[in-house]
Amino acid sequence: MRLPVHVEPLAGMPPDVDYRWDPDTEILSARVQEAARPREGGFVGLLPAGDGAALSDLPLHFGPDDSLSGAVELEGRDGSWIVLDVERGRLAGIEVAVWPSVRRRHTLAPPTVVVDAHVRVTGRRGTRESAPSQPASLEVTTQVTAESDATERTIHFQLGPARQARSVRLGRDLLVDVDTEGHLAGLWLLNVPPVPTVT
Repeated sequence: MRLPVHVEPLAGMPPDVDYRWDPDTEILSARVQEAARPREGGFVGLLPAGDGAALSDLPLHFGPDDSLSGAVELEGRDGSWIVLDVERGRLAGIEVAVWPSVRRRHTLAPPTVVVDAHVRVTGRRGTRESAPSQPASLEVTTQVTAESDATERTIHFQLGPARQARSVRLGRDLLVDVDTEGHLAGLWLLNVPPVPTVT
């Protein structure tokens, strides 16, 4: 199953990201600080495959009123778990609860062509029984693969098979990949602090 999302224009600079490690469990969480309000005019839908497009150049349309607040749990087929924190439909943070196997590379460069935006997680109509304003939980099973640079300061999670995608900056150190069909395709964690040493 793939997770559909909408990209919402961001006015101003992307917010900072707060990272937290649980030293006992090595659970990593990344929380986007309060961001600027979006511009008026609706949602930006699918991101184009071509490079160099500005978010303001993309056609605007109103997305479905299908907001949720709560957790979207991405379950990897290897038992890994990534939890997306969603507030009023917007992706506000992530938690890596159970890590997949991480392939360490000598270098791992994040995307250089990105747009600054909010990402609205729409889910699918009929996937929750609660009203839109009530907390909800949605589970998505997919293939999760991970890679990092040698120092594990840059980490990339790929969701599902490799495919063409564009990158969106939610926060200064948090990017998401959105494929050409408008589904979440990956997550980039940048400038990740080291795991704290337990003494």
